[in-house]
Amino acid sequence: MKKLSLLFFACVIFFISSESFAQQTLVLSNYTFSEHTTLIGTISDREPGSSTNLKLVGPSNSIFRIDKDKKLYIKQGRKDADALYKDVIIEFQTPQGKSTDTIRVVKDQFIRNQVIAHRGAWKQHGTSENSIAALQYAIKLGCMGSEFDVHMSADSILVVNHDHIVGQVPIETTSASQLAELKLSNGENLPTVAAYLKEGMKQNKTKLILEIKPSKISKERSIALARKVVEMVEALKSQGWTDYISFDYDICKTIMQLAPYAKVAYLNGDKSPAELANDRLFGLDYNYNVLKKNEQWLEEARKHKITVNVWTVNDKETMQWFLDRKADFITTNEPELLLGIIQK
Repeated sequence: MKKLSLLFFACVIFFISSESFAQQTLVLSNYTFSEHTTLIGTISDREPGSSTNLKLVGPSNSIFRIDKDKKLYIKQGRKDADALYKDVIIEFQTPQGKSTDTIRVVKDQFIRNQVIAHRGAWKQHGTSENSIAALQYAIKLGCMGSEFDVHMSADSILVVNHDHIVGQVPIETTSASQLAELKLSNGENLPTVAAYLKEGMKQNKTKLILEIKPSKISKERSIALARKVVEMVEALKSQGWTDYISFDYDICKTIMQLAPYAKVAYLNGDKSPAELANDRLFGLDYNYNVLKKNEQWLEEARKHKITVNVWTVNDKETMQWFLDRKADFITTNEPELLLGIIQK
């Protein structure tokens, strides 16, 4: 069984190395489509001016349209109620010649109930935090999002774990093949980010809240991790499912530079809503004590049109305090408790 596990992990590593570095030329301002509007988003170049003469090809031509302002629409009557997602195939001209990008848009049926399961829904289910099973439970419960933590191995493979060590094994200085031998308490192998994203992309109700953990080794490695994460998300075409958070502000800004469409929130609690809005972040994601001490930031965030998430709230009284003040999201180890309060 050990050999089979290593063989499986080796296949995953080959998949990552062969796909994660191929960046698309085109990006969208939004990667979801809705029953309520035909507009999906605006197409732009990753490098300004690198593409011209955009044209839909294949089945995309009968489902979508692009206007003169590079706005992408889904045609009336073609919203395909049973479709989880649709792939948009776009041909365009570059200085090097013709090229094609495939962009995936997911049908927006995502739940909007404020509940973010911290490291998945694990506590009441006898499973491991940050496991695939914990993600599955969060989806089954009907959580708005499931948060998970990402690190990079010594040989640049992305894995899911909260701490920088697994047991006594430091992730950053250990190879992926060695990490593949490690088991979570529920018997799962240590998940790769690829496996976690693929599982989350099987549905369109619960968002994937991806936390990028800063490196313990260097700032350069933190930025390399952020780049690798964005490459992975784009390689798997999971942009429509994935939001980002980090304690490291440089990581947040790097994500914004690489993926201007991304929804990025900052965790550390040391910047005002005005500062975050000025840097075009999607939201703040602060410890509940920080927001209780700076209650005015809740109103200031609304003024600057950024979202408010609060962590990690595990008691009924604090949950109700933030619900009364209309926090956009509440991250908790007790999603069942929070769901019960909201559903009353």
